Amino acid sequence: MSSSGTVHIVDDDEAVRDSLQALLEAKKYAARTYPNAEAFLAAHSAAPAGCAIVDVRMPGMDGITLLNRLRERGTALPVIVVTGHGDIPLAVQAMKAGASDFVEKPYSNETIIDAVQRALAAAPAEAAGDSPAEIAARIAALTPRERDVMDQLVIGNPNKIIAFELKISPRTVEIHRANLMKKMQADSLSHLVRMVLAVKAR
Repeated sequence: MSSSGTVHIVDDDEAVRDSLQALLEAKKYAARTYPNAEAFLAAHSAAPAGCAIVDVRMPGMDGITLLNRLRERGTALPVIVVTGHGDIPLAVQAMKAGASDFVEKPYSNETIIDAVQRALAAAPAEAAGDSPAEIAARIAALTPRERDVMDQLVIGNPNKIIAFELKISPRTVEIHRANLMKKMQADSLSHLVRMVLAVKAR
């Protein structure tokens, strides 16, 4: 495996930066680390090559603000946002701000490497058969209740909140969620969000 660009790691946690850099370099990726968003922006007056892994919650400039700054610069750098438990609404907000993907903590090595591979390939939502027309057809095949659950998932609500909002049991939410993920051919929540946002962006 080899990289097609540098993976820029932006995280205020030194241990996280070091472990990610070691993992990526072991997989033959070039990796650079930055202790905060300001340091990353200062190091790159022009658009950097590769992709970035950015923690959504950092002291000072957070991941969302960093994404907005990159957009203001016209930088199309693929950004993977890393979120903690309960930060899915922030992750969805980040994707609307231009993030290419999000990964929830704690994540496996395989999950983060897969996200990096997608980001470096700069694969649009249309890749792997996910054209907007096909995504729209999958959405149309959902039952009304599956669509309700999907809409709640995409705005970042967890199962318990979805159950409360839709006045159904958490177990019923789990069943609908499993069914809609299968029908949508989504292998993760971030994949589902990317597909739905791709259709809404049309």
